[in-house]
Amino acid sequence: MAYDADVIVIGAGLAGLAATAELVEAGRSVILLDQEPEQSIGGQAHWSFGGLFLVDSPEQRRLRVRDSHELALQDWMGTAGFDREEDHWPRKWAEAYVDFAAGEKRSWLHAQGLRFFPVVGWAERGGYDANGHGNSVPRFHITWGTGPGVVAPFERRVRAGAAKGLVRFLFRHRVTGLGRTAGTVDTVTGEILEPSAAARGTASSRTVTGAFELRAQAVIVTSGGIGGNHDLVREQWPRRLGTPPAKLLSGVPAHVDGLMLGIAEEAGAHHINRDRMWHYTEGIENWNPIWDKHAIRILPGPSSLWLDARGRRLPVPLFPGFDTLGTLEHIMRSGHEYTWFVLDRKIIGKEFALSGSEQNPDLTGKSVRDVIGRARADVPAPVKAFMDNGVDFVVEKDLSALVRGMNALTGQELIDEAELRREITGRDREIANPFTKDLQVTAIRGARAYLGDRLIRTAAPHRFLDPAAGPLIAVRLNILTRKSLGGLETDLSSRVLTEDGTPLPGVYAAGEAAGFGGGGVHGYRSLEGTFLGGCMFSGRTAGRAVAKAVG
Repeated sequence: MAYDADVIVIGAGLAGLAATAELVEAGRSVILLDQEPEQSIGGQAHWSFGGLFLVDSPEQRRLRVRDSHELALQDWMGTAGFDREEDHWPRKWAEAYVDFAAGEKRSWLHAQGLRFFPVVGWAERGGYDANGHGNSVPRFHITWGTGPGVVAPFERRVRAGAAKGLVRFLFRHRVTGLGRTAGTVDTVTGEILEPSAAARGTASSRTVTGAFELRAQAVIVTSGGIGGNHDLVREQWPRRLGTPPAKLLSGVPAHVDGLMLGIAEEAGAHHINRDRMWHYTEGIENWNPIWDKHAIRILPGPSSLWLDARGRRLPVPLFPGFDTLGTLEHIMRSGHEYTWFVLDRKIIGKEFALSGSEQNPDLTGKSVRDVIGRARADVPAPVKAFMDNGVDFVVEKDLSALVRGMNALTGQELIDEAELRREITGRDREIANPFTKDLQVTAIRGARAYLGDRLIRTAAPHRFLDPAAGPLIAVRLNILTRKSLGGLETDLSSRVLTEDGTPLPGVYAAGEAAGFGGGGVHGYRSLEGTFLGGCMFSGRTAGRAVAKAVG
């Protein structure tokens, strides 16, 4: 029986494009399948802020950030917390990825046309000891062009392969099974869905119009994770993070359903670390949604007061931008599923960034003029739109009115004005001199010692109750789904492994479907900026390995 192509790649997101691009360069023929229409090529990466984890980059050095491979590896391992027998390959992938991020990653991307915003962000700051969770230095490099700018060079390479007759796109093809010939997986079967003109990210029809069966020497699974499938998220929710939330918002479209992971398991693949996941705690309902339950994540600076549902400050070091999953665990044990940022106009104008390519039209559109305009604006236009239209925002001139608005928004009288006033007044007194026992104030001052934060990410310390800084703002924060950190177990050649540790013949995996490599390269936590890079690196690795295997 003849093959339809050398390789079948399942999933046209960033990892699938990266793998296909490498296969094309090696002269291999590829069928690229995806259940969504062609206008959704690039998958979740298109919607991203475009953050990339780089180590000892020119951008860091220009800002006097001293970084090194050794420090990055220390941070990665301290953050991952690998502690399971099945962490063998994830640990190997982590070491390889840090080597990549500290080595050829930037030059490889630069050669393909990617450029970076000059100010490096400082995500997941940790706040524990030197060997614990967090980035010791700023490493979050924003791609000029955000998510679309990340996708573009890989899509360009793949479309060039299609022009040469090496790539065949089969959109609206939903895989339902993997079959074997003489022990090797070489057959992909599934359903053909009716054509759809649905805009990128919106729900597309699931009406079946036919069936397909295709054969190739190898199959690469790059189908993504589970973030759009709330039932599966709750099913795999780890006990260490408490009871799964009754209300979840979605940071990814509904087609990120995780169903291909189960299909790969049925074929013999080993799915590991499924209880490791990365969801955000700073979600706000999108006032102009693209998909169902569409949420936007606030990328906060360090100055907002973070309060639980009853108005109590979260414990040290759960400050904005310090420990995502530590905060999530605390919230889920608090008895309520939402929290609050309390801040003022000075802070929201300086410190709030919104994740997503569509929320950053200046960076996405590569407009220097608009970037300068945002820096000069009192409050950036996308943030102002949420202040005016977002259901999670309360904006008032005085604290009494703010508290009334917060309680009215939730329909519960949980916030006590006197207690909140005492908390804010005490914090304001700590601002009045250069000494403090408030560790958040210390963190703010430490952040402003970094030029990048001083320029665009951290407001000058000031009193919240100073009328000149107003109005006061409260933002209700919801939990939104984003990434699954576990996935199909793979070796360093991206070969999918079975439960006994042997390769599943003919099957490879990359991207989120492979836990971004090995079945869980991040361990329990992420350092941020590592998801897009993980798709690129594992996709590249899979493409190169398969090109050799089928040569």
